[in-house]
Amino acid sequence: MKHCLVVDDSRVIRKVARRILEEMQFEISEAEDGQAALGQCRSRMPDAVLLDWNMPVMTGIEFLRALRKENGGDKPVVLFCTTENNIAHITEAMNAGANEYIMKPFDRDILAAKFSETGLV
Repeated sequence: MKHCLVVDDSRVIRKVARRILEEMQFEISEAEDGQAALGQCRSRMPDAVLLDWNMPVMTGIEFLRALRKENGGDKPVVLFCTTENNIAHITEAMNAGANEYIMKPFDRDILAAKFSETGLV
């Protein structure tokens, strides 16, 4: 079973994502900010990361840059999932190593399509 780390400071978003991803046969772990997520990745590198941009402690983009420098950090498929929709943010995320970029709110169809495009499902 593939493992997805859901990183968002909103407990509600994490819960919605967990429900959808479990239906898609993913094992889920959660983190409320980038720093907590990085710690989890150092313990167990996930197959995928669903990542918010705006979080306290360490933002999503800071996490992504740090993740890609970690041993094995080039492996997880990273999907940014955020309300930030301007082209500068999207470009920055893709240049930092994001595989895909989706907008909130999202639903099962959107997540399934993006995960399929990246070869995860």
